[in-house]
Amino acid sequence: MSFKINAEDLDYKTLNSELRKYLKEADSRDGGSSRIEEVILKGVLGQRYIGDGLKDNVKIIIHGTPGNDMGAFMDGPSLEVFGNGQDGIGNTMNSGKIIIHGDGGDILGYSLRGGEIYIEKNVGFRCGIHMKSYKNKMPVIVIGGSAGNFLGEYMAGGIIIVLGMYDQDFSHFPYNIKSRIVGDFIGTGMHGGIIYISKKVEKYKLGKEVKVMELNESDRSILEKYITNYCDYFEINKSKIPTGSFIKLIPYSHRPYGNLYTY
Repeated sequence: MSFKINAEDLDYKTLNSELRKYLKEADSRDGGSSRIEEVILKGVLGQRYIGDGLKDNVKIIIHGTPGNDMGAFMDGPSLEVFGNGQDGIGNTMNSGKIIIHGDGGDILGYSLRGGEIYIEKNVGFRCGIHMKSYKNKMPVIVIGGSAGNFLGEYMAGGIIIVLGMYDQDFSHFPYNIKSRIVGDFIGTGMHGGIIYISKKVEKYKLGKEVKVMELNESDRSILEKYITNYCDYFEINKSKIPTGSFIKLIPYSHRPYGNLYTY
């Protein structure tokens, strides 16, 4: 069963209230047999908090540009956006899936502790900040293009993959570069998890808490799995992404700032 909501004239509170109301009503009818399996949101333009805290096993298709904190604290649903996303996508998400046919904003996957996020193109600053594994959950972020500064900052667990298929234009920056796959300070404060980047990264861009490692068979299996998913979602020829060219970043220590404390 599917349902459509036209969001063009709705503020964020009304839109989210409508979404939750129809999910609740459908779940309560006929012992849940009328449950909505798919919701289509049309005309979305900056409405915040879509999907936040939802536990339903529902797919939400969004046409437009959702606002900040989409999918925050989400536990199960699948969100697919045909457009760009703003900041805070998947904030502290516990489980579920987010697929964005476009770009993502800053702090994407902030404190992400479960589920998967796939971005077709580029993301902003501090993607994966405070990302962590939680119990048996392994959060994953796949970025098809490039990422800004502080990728994986204070990362404590999970997987980030940067494919580098779409270079961002950095010509407006105050230093002399036009494009790049990742920004500076990669993995600053990182103390868990893995970051895979599709091309060689200059050492000066790395946070001092991370080191570069060669790929092993386990790494190649991980890359194969999530790159296949990415290519399926965005209808991309997988042969364009050679998995053998990736570098792997892991932290030197699980407690990089331990000597700063008295205990």
